[in-house]
Amino acid sequence: MWKIKPPITYALEAKYRPHLETLVPTDPMSLFNLKRGSPEEEFPTLKYNYTCMASILTPKLYTRQFNRATQSGVIFDDVIRPGLEEPGELHGPMTVGCVAGDSQSYILFCDFFDRVIEAYQNHKMSKLQESDFNHDNLKGGDDFDRDYALSCEVSVVRGVDDFGFPTHCSRGERRQLFMLAKKALDQLAEELPGKLYSRAELSHDKEDKGVTVGAPSLSQLRNGVARDWPDSRAVWVSKDGTLVVWVNIDDHLRLVTTRDDANIAEAFQCICVNILKLEALYKKLRHPFIWKQQLGWVVSSPADVGTGLRASVRVKLQHLPRHKRLEDVLKRLRLRMDNTDCSEVYNISNAQTIGLDEVGFTQLVVDGVKLLIRMEKRLEGEENIDDLVPLQK
Repeated sequence: MWKIKPPITYALEAKYRPHLETLVPTDPMSLFNLKRGSPEEEFPTLKYNYTCMASILTPKLYTRQFNRATQSGVIFDDVIRPGLEEPGELHGPMTVGCVAGDSQSYILFCDFFDRVIEAYQNHKMSKLQESDFNHDNLKGGDDFDRDYALSCEVSVVRGVDDFGFPTHCSRGERRQLFMLAKKALDQLAEELPGKLYSRAELSHDKEDKGVTVGAPSLSQLRNGVARDWPDSRAVWVSKDGTLVVWVNIDDHLRLVTTRDDANIAEAFQCICVNILKLEALYKKLRHPFIWKQQLGWVVSSPADVGTGLRASVRVKLQHLPRHKRLEDVLKRLRLRMDNTDCSEVYNISNAQTIGLDEVGFTQLVVDGVKLLIRMEKRLEGEENIDDLVPLQK
């Protein structure tokens, strides 16, 4: 029995200690000549910051990360800059407020990132992440009530090994990523015909490609994603319009499939089949997608690690959004509801991306949308929905 308090240990950091010892230089900050003060002097002002980053960051935590730098030059201030540039609003949706500059950031700053992921995604980092792209394991998704379910979209993001993420990568890295994507997508086009269009081609070609790439958003300009825009940014579009691949926009790769018939089962199958093909092609090119056992598929934002998958259905709801128990229902279903440009039409999607596999998260959306539609029908008839409120998923 301890007669005094045991020494303080940081369990979340300790599990990566072997990696830290091999990857981090003895004095990483000696590689730079940064004119900085002490951690106390450099600690950011977080009083009116409403991001997840701000709710986690303390002076002690900041001090522990202060003198660390990844091999590509990412320091902790680079990680938290997005949240400082966009602090959010008190009554607005909470954003994650941080971004990884490269895959090593998740290891080097694990003490911080693990806490952010646990808080933002409600996930214990002690659990191992799994992946399942067997679309046959999905139950339903092709039988939504079309009077309510209008359309659907499934997307997945991927980071490519040996390259910095868009907020930090160099111009040369971005161009190499573009060439890798071109080689892989050219081979994919042998089975699924399609064409890769540069951002400049989309801007000047009058022909409708089925996609729209606007100017960089204010957020992209602030966090550095839009540096050298539109250099090496591109969009690959399949000939039949079933698949779009974004290259070097917000992440290295983002695959998106959208359907106007709300058949999310078909959309999920399209993503599964093509992401597995691209994974094999990138491995053949000796630049596999980044996978870590604790984190799953590693991408730039901690809001997307795990599966990198977002499954969403646009649903017409008139009565349910005003119900007092809606927030509790969504929390139990592990879903989020976002407004759209259309009145009484909402986007229902998975709230987390880590903790379940790809089939599991898509199944949450399928089952959740069906339940929300049942509740809406009950409320149309002025009936009670208390018996439909689910247990925590």
